[in-house]
Amino acid sequence: MPSLISSSHAALTGTARVPGDKSISHRAIMLSALAVGKSEVTGLLEGEDVLATAAAMRAMGARVERLGEGHWVVEGVGVGGLMTPDDIIDMGNSGTSTRLIMGLIASHGITVTMTGDASLRGRPMGRVMVPLMSVGAEFKARDDKYLPLTMTGTMDAMPTDYTTPMASAQVKSAVLLAGLNAPGITTVRERVATRDHTERMLKAMGAEVHTTEENGHFVVRLKGQPELTPVNFEVPGDISSSAFLLVAASIIPGSDITVENVGMNPLRTGIFYALQAMGADITIMHERTLGGEPVADLRVRAAKLKGVTSLPVDPSTMIDEFPVLFCAAAVAEGTSRFEGLEELRVKESDRLAVMASGLKACGVELSEFEDGIEIKGRGGRVPGGAKVATHLDHRIAMSFSVLGQMAESGITIDDAAPIQTSFPVFVDLLKGLGAGLELEG
Repeated sequence: MPSLISSSHAALTGTARVPGDKSISHRAIMLSALAVGKSEVTGLLEGEDVLATAAAMRAMGARVERLGEGHWVVEGVGVGGLMTPDDIIDMGNSGTSTRLIMGLIASHGITVTMTGDASLRGRPMGRVMVPLMSVGAEFKARDDKYLPLTMTGTMDAMPTDYTTPMASAQVKSAVLLAGLNAPGITTVRERVATRDHTERMLKAMGAEVHTTEENGHFVVRLKGQPELTPVNFEVPGDISSSAFLLVAASIIPGSDITVENVGMNPLRTGIFYALQAMGADITIMHERTLGGEPVADLRVRAAKLKGVTSLPVDPSTMIDEFPVLFCAAAVAEGTSRFEGLEELRVKESDRLAVMASGLKACGVELSEFEDGIEIKGRGGRVPGGAKVATHLDHRIAMSFSVLGQMAESGITIDDAAPIQTSFPVFVDLLKGLGAGLELEG
């Protein structure tokens, strides 16, 4: 359990590339495992979460092999071809792959037991279990909603028409994946459009997927039992990982960096517009398409950020980026207020509570409430000098690593290990740009 000390006031300069998009990496492995034939994936994120996905699909019969850095090959078993694994599947810390794989299992006649680390075992799975039970899946879960759980899919899956109670790409994708091996049309309705990587990738593989707007809802319809065609996926850089660099370069005086090859899916770019609303200086360059996803290079120069009380984007477009945005608000001039963030309480940690606790320990004035937080910006450096608990949450660890660069006294992150789940090269990459980060223990 190495700790990480963040303490520097040096400007960040240079060019960087972040690892592949985690959401797309998960889906590339899973969907390739359901194709008939061999797919190749390049630019794959090789963090612990994605490696857990690869191991799970391998355990259910697909051939998943690493050819080189970020370069993988997957030989699929076809829709309906997944097999019961020989042992319990350990999903580590990955809530995304756990929920999506539950969707896959739901319409296969197999029984799978899943567990995870302490953090994942504390995350509720009920929001996915409910719609999957309507498909025909059966569950035995700890306290009816937590891992470890055993689920049994059905050979006679029924297509469902499901309206999500909250904005969740994981729930939407789980239902669509269950619909792959169900006859007829599976329908998911959302009040707020969520990231659409699953839909884009399924279309690229030959599935019939249609998206419309009806009666105030975004509606996705999938025709079941397609024969998915193998494709070669190119994974763009993860905008959620890029967010740490965007915030760091925005708040550290004199910084000027370029982040290359960033995925710019319009349902994922909320952090870009939120930072712009606070006065950030970010330029989009070299826009292009990679593997069906929009991609660009982003030049970020330091700017004097201002507090914001009304974001120009829906929180669902940047739900994973709020922890580091809170750090930007702590350094900004004026008060920021963020609402509608109930989802943050059921992530790898209760991110509202954990961020509030850490920010207070670093000398930042704030008020935490049920669905959000109000932060009084210091208009510059924060006092720092605290030891922050990550609660096994990678985004907490990386967020306070960024804030430490603007702290009068260094900030110690109690456990750097969770960073491996999504951004294994984070420390070296930031140090290469000029950040002061040191691992201890």
